[in-house]
Amino acid sequence: MTVKPRVIGLVGATASGKTAVSLDVAQALGCEILCMDSMQIYRRMDIGTAKPTAAEQALVPHHLLDIVEPDASYSVAEYINLAHETIRKVVEGHRIPLLVGGTGLYLRGLSLPMDYGGLPSDPAIRAALQAQLDETGAEALHAQLQAIDPAAAARLHPNDTRRVIRALEIYQLTGQPMSAHQTPTDADAPYDFQLYAIDWPRAELHARINLRVEQMMREGLLEEVDGLLRSGIDASMQSMQGLGYKELIPVLQGRAKLQDAIEQIKTGTRNYARRQLIWFRRDKRIRWIPSDQLSHAKEIMIQNWEDPASWTSKT
Repeated sequence: MTVKPRVIGLVGATASGKTAVSLDVAQALGCEILCMDSMQIYRRMDIGTAKPTAAEQALVPHHLLDIVEPDASYSVAEYINLAHETIRKVVEGHRIPLLVGGTGLYLRGLSLPMDYGGLPSDPAIRAALQAQLDETGAEALHAQLQAIDPAAAARLHPNDTRRVIRALEIYQLTGQPMSAHQTPTDADAPYDFQLYAIDWPRAELHARINLRVEQMMREGLLEEVDGLLRSGIDASMQSMQGLGYKELIPVLQGRAKLQDAIEQIKTGTRNYARRQLIWFRRDKRIRWIPSDQLSHAKEIMIQNWEDPASWTSKT
């Protein structure tokens, strides 16, 4: 029987306190942190992405930060491939991988194979579907999957385009929906995950988000966005569609008021946190640490790591 590498994950909503807890746990257990955030991959985008500071990064090794320039595209598949390789190196170095972030699609990608073994494939069909994706977009492709395989469509996010294409390819090759075949589940994950999230009452989480946005503005978020635009980063780039960036661009272009933009950032971030929570609450592997136990989160995670029986007994 193959023993899976053990991996800790601290996920959940933005502004829930993941960074502080992860640093405490990492220093206590000897972890290396793998950032699991679709915006923190971009260089020079530090304030608006709540990227760990240089001082925080100096405390423990961090990976998967500052991977690409803001004018580059970066797919989920590219992140997953690099994350798998990074986890392998961390484990081989006799350290513990600690995933930290709120991008649920990245966690899903690390949990399930990128492909579905044992089922046929056809490069020509896949290329045609990729061309369709490029022409019509991810939502249209996902709608096509919804029409033929609602079960698979419900499980796959529209932005998980590689798996959506694979599901459509399987249907075209076999005449059966992917959901009719034996497909991987979380139990087939390549890692033995211990996943946690911090559970805040909604009003308190919203207050934390509002305070974080105000702090970002004090730290120079407007100047960060201005610097990116002045350096030649086009406002239409994927990176510039992130919260805190897209709202401030009209301000810098003289088309919006700063205070209105700040309120839009707060509202957008609260809505994003709600979507994150919906996503993560569907994942039954995650253990939610109540916010009133936040001061004990480090001890809870360390105990479960050092005594696996204490983890499995609660599953």
